[in-house]
Amino acid sequence: MIKYTINKHYINFKDFLLDIKKYFEEDCNTIHKARNELKIINYGAKDTVVKSFKIPHPLNRIVYSFFRSSKAKKSYNYSLKLEDFTPKPIGYIEFYSSFLLKESYFVSEKFDYDFTIREPLLDDNFKDKKEILKAFARFTLQLHNANIFHKDYSPGNILIKKDKGNYIFKIVDINRMGFFKLSIDDRAKNFSKLWARDDELEIIATEYQKHFDATDDFIQKVCFYSNKNKKIKNFKKRLKGKKVND
Repeated sequence: MIKYTINKHYINFKDFLLDIKKYFEEDCNTIHKARNELKIINYGAKDTVVKSFKIPHPLNRIVYSFFRSSKAKKSYNYSLKLEDFTPKPIGYIEFYSSFLLKESYFVSEKFDYDFTIREPLLDDNFKDKKEILKAFARFTLQLHNANIFHKDYSPGNILIKKDKGNYIFKIVDINRMGFFKLSIDDRAKNFSKLWARDDELEIIATEYQKHFDATDDFIQKVCFYSNKNKKIKNFKKRLKGKKVND
């Protein structure tokens, strides 16, 4: 049994979606592989990004089959809701065995980005670093003002393309999102997973504050929540005997 939904603007991709397992198995262009795997697959002269979600463990197979939307379905529905902020969604498909969810895939158009926010954060000599961080602050403010809270707002999930002197941002890995009116603390906390230095966060927070009536201590809040997150993550790494990052 299968369940799927295809974007009405991509009806010509229906055969691709229905036969996605074959296309995915035959393609070697993997761009990420951990719990889930992402591949760039060309179809109809268009590059797509196909995300194959890990088969859930037995309990979650029941949960995703009867009580909750699968990660593939959430990724698709959230992409429609966030259409100005994400690559264009094409569709999703779920494959069931004995009435329980097994494989699932989410397909979107490939966004031809130049780099992620990680590169300027790691490289002090990155060209136009300060301007990129300021543009990122304004983009994040757009998200927040639209009542969007990305729960995994980490460097690899923030894509950037330079276009005629401007920077275009897109967010990915969006199956964990919150949609609510953000408080000042929510806004400050949302920068905590960037793993940025305080001086970089000050550039971001200062630009953010220029365009938003934040409290005077907003910059301090951004740095506080960032350092708090670092301490928690480093503590967990020490418990596991792993190398700690500053």
